[in-house]
Amino acid sequence: MTISSSDADTNAAVANFDEALERLGLALLSDSVAYNTEVLEAALHVMKTPGGLDALYARVPAMEAKGVFTNSDWDQPAILRPALAVRTLRQGAPPYTAIEALSELRLLSVAMGEYLHPEISAEQARHFLTQVTALNLDLLSGQMSEADRQRPQGLGEIVNSLYQFLLNRLGYESILDSLVDEVLRLLAQRPIQMDSIKQMVSQIAKCLFDPAIETTGMHKAARLVSALFGPTVGCRDDPGFVVYGERLAAMDDVALFDEAKGFASGMQETGMVSPYHPMLLKQLRGHRDDLIPMALGLSITGNDVLQSYRQIVLQLIDEVAHPETSQAVYGLAMFLERGTLFIPAVAAGLWRQLELKLCKTASGRLSAVFGDAHPPRVYLLAGVLNLLGQPLGIGQGNNPTCQSVIGLSMWAFNDAYYLLQLVAWAARDDDVVMRFEGQYINSQHLEAGLAKEPPTDVDPVSLILIPHLDRIYGEMGRLCGVRDDDLHRWINPEMYGGWVGHGFLSVISRDTGKIRDYEDFIRHFYACYHPYYNGNIPVIHPQPAGIAVTDSGGRLVGRHAITIIRVNIDRDGEMRTYFFNPNNDSGQDWGQGINCSTESHGERPGEASLPFAEFASRLCVFHYDPRELGDISVIPETDVIRATELGRTSWAASYE
Repeated sequence: MTISSSDADTNAAVANFDEALERLGLALLSDSVAYNTEVLEAALHVMKTPGGLDALYARVPAMEAKGVFTNSDWDQPAILRPALAVRTLRQGAPPYTAIEALSELRLLSVAMGEYLHPEISAEQARHFLTQVTALNLDLLSGQMSEADRQRPQGLGEIVNSLYQFLLNRLGYESILDSLVDEVLRLLAQRPIQMDSIKQMVSQIAKCLFDPAIETTGMHKAARLVSALFGPTVGCRDDPGFVVYGERLAAMDDVALFDEAKGFASGMQETGMVSPYHPMLLKQLRGHRDDLIPMALGLSITGNDVLQSYRQIVLQLIDEVAHPETSQAVYGLAMFLERGTLFIPAVAAGLWRQLELKLCKTASGRLSAVFGDAHPPRVYLLAGVLNLLGQPLGIGQGNNPTCQSVIGLSMWAFNDAYYLLQLVAWAARDDDVVMRFEGQYINSQHLEAGLAKEPPTDVDPVSLILIPHLDRIYGEMGRLCGVRDDDLHRWINPEMYGGWVGHGFLSVISRDTGKIRDYEDFIRHFYACYHPYYNGNIPVIHPQPAGIAVTDSGGRLVGRHAITIIRVNIDRDGEMRTYFFNPNNDSGQDWGQGINCSTESHGERPGEASLPFAEFASRLCVFHYDPRELGDISVIPETDVIRATELGRTSWAASYE
């Protein structure tokens, strides 16, 4: 029998892998920290050969037994995160892509019931893999992007082959189900930045209309697709803007009524705005203005605001209702529903925003990120409406600017006119002015803060304002000099506003960098924020706080700024802290069974929540009003012990 050259290549690569695997197993017997570098290099060669993935899949038990995953995060499959796995596969260096690929072959074996792993069940493994594949749906067709093709050592081809290998065994239907659930989970948080979510819905649409993929009974998926591409009778077939414009021009009043009702229903249900929606609003303007409240899905409150400030609302529609800025329609609707426009200074600030002339720096940044289909001021105005309508929908992405982002959220939530003032300064003057302990700070000539480069993966307001706020925050820290406590104690009230509590506690000593008086810290938090122990005083204004974020294994990731929004009993009778996390996804697993909820315990859109003690266990800094401190002596000792024990056995271990 003649062996083809491709078979020979595969056999040679597999033999080399087996030898490297055997050497690793022997090395670990005498050296517990022996490196797996040789095995990973050999695995990459196997993955490039025909049938190589099948050969590695058959060797999953041997890889586990010989210690390929030992001394790494991959040794604990239960703590692995799909989003991180995607980045490792698509962007990681060769060794990381290799070990991630081997780990996913292992999880596939577990999911298919062919390998029993002591730390992860078949159901958990399947859920993980379906999420990973769902997040890689751009590879569904087998086509690679230019970025994938340019990766060294053929990593793009390897990842593409691995993806097809997983798809063929898991089946398309489970992946689509997972993707739909992921989209719905993200939509429930009502984020301002919707591009990535709309891209996922577009991937779902491609699958639904692909005859090669079985999608029978996927009603949730169909509803998502229709909400974005065809929420009404007039655009149900996704006809394109030109055809839909012609249809609108020919519609009678009854048809326009139905269109308005259909768009509002899809928008309010999902938070997504179809790009056809602004076209309807343009058609109604000056012709059937009376249908605009219905097209926006307004309640009596929202309609009262619209009618009271009719001129400015109609002009806002004229300015920002475009397919390219369609999400601003939802921002406008939510802004009207909040009633913030009844504050006279807000209306005046919006008139100024409508007429604002942008500086070259602001215009250039906006055009570079959002394109030139409309003037830069249009994109900024759309961003302002989104933020004012959804103060808890703003996120920082991958940028180290959480302090600045919670400021934008708090001002939009609590001090909208001040936010409009800051936007005007930054966009028109390329400068923001703040005071710190009586001294004026101008942002224009300050050095960069934590963000060394201006962020680009953010909303229009953040794009213009965050660089200024980030520099000012850093300058306030510099002006503090050396003090006897965490500098946030003095910076936060000056930065965010006088409604930030002037009482302050940090559980980490400024002098030693160690945990101090942990139990007392937790008791004070209970006495300040828990309604049972603070005299039933609610959180009046959002309050900045610092948390220690942990991964799903309970290990410290870093410290992070959030805002405490409210404390309430949920429908199950449990006291919960509801907070705003400026990351783009607040549904996080912090280990020890602490999972941030975003929609199942009475959360309002954009909030995350945790049981009070669990939240307290990740808290390291908070503000309070010292005149409204409850009785510390009545705090239940069981709650204090639970919170401190959760902290000490996770993030605080490195500070003890």
